[in-house]
Amino acid sequence: MVKSRTFIATPPGATIKEQLQDKGMSQKEFATRMELSQKHVSKLINGEVQLTPDVAVRLEMVLGIPAKFWNKLEATYREKLIKANAENEMDEDKGIAKKIPYKEMSDYGWVPITKKIEEKVVNLRKFFGVVRLGLMKDMRLSRIACRRLAETEKSNYALMAWAQQARIEARDIKTSLIDLKTLEERLPEIRSMTTLDPEVFCEQLEKLLADCGIVIVFLPHMDGSFLHGATFIDGKKIVIGLTVRGKDADKFWFSLFHELGHIILGHVNNIDGTTEDDEKAADQFAQEILIPKVDFDAFVSQNDLSRSSIRDFADKEGIQCGIIVGRLQKDGFLKYNQYNDLKTKYEIS
Repeated sequence: MVKSRTFIATPPGATIKEQLQDKGMSQKEFATRMELSQKHVSKLINGEVQLTPDVAVRLEMVLGIPAKFWNKLEATYREKLIKANAENEMDEDKGIAKKIPYKEMSDYGWVPITKKIEEKVVNLRKFFGVVRLGLMKDMRLSRIACRRLAETEKSNYALMAWAQQARIEARDIKTSLIDLKTLEERLPEIRSMTTLDPEVFCEQLEKLLADCGIVIVFLPHMDGSFLHGATFIDGKKIVIGLTVRGKDADKFWFSLFHELGHIILGHVNNIDGTTEDDEKAADQFAQEILIPKVDFDAFVSQNDLSRSSIRDFADKEGIQCGIIVGRLQKDGFLKYNQYNDLKTKYEIS
């Protein structure tokens, strides 16, 4: 028996069981008279197998009740079962839909605009490509390597929505086969792009990564996601999704190299997502690529953190000046309100 708010689906087996009790007939004897296995009869009574027209005819012979009665009983049960399950699934999905940033998604044009919760559920099912949103519990953060500042239930759902949009936008973008060796060789070339404007480097970066089997997608930041970027495998390509959280260039480039670190270090496509150690390793990878520790330590040991000194060091390293400032702030050599005028702001659509 399956119940929902509106429906009660009772299997025909309940009526069969009542008939056997009235006749004082055991299931073993009943199975023999029906020429069915005891296991099948048990499943029939418990509603675990369908009551077929053939079985309906046998029931008419053994129990004396017309086959059409059993066929109608089975049809009614299946109809109510579908409705009860659908209602229960809708109720569960309504609760999940309320935790997903639907309005923000609709503002970005990812899902249709609606205020009706039932329509939101259907639209979200289509967006995520699942028959019910409850399945997302098994998919949460699965095989997604990402850089974000905090993790909550709300941020998990925001991450899944954001990553799904990245997956959708990446599907139609063609790439070469995944080639991590070439990617590693071209890291210096990617690093040199930090001094360029987005109007210039975005196209270059997209082409370079596509040659390595990687699609990069730029998406707006979602409130509550604490997200900077995410990486995952989709089919025969790797997808990197980036958001310019705070629109600071230093955060953008650190996030990019953090995600590239996940790829090169083999963290992508792990069933349970990334570990804390994986995230730390990707952070160290990004730090070392952008500003090698040896160079950074030598610079700060000079005890000259003036604007001109920072600019000279950035020129020597061949990277954007704000990246130096961001590293100095992160490591505590500067306050977070110092030299922010040396940082570059990006507008990437």
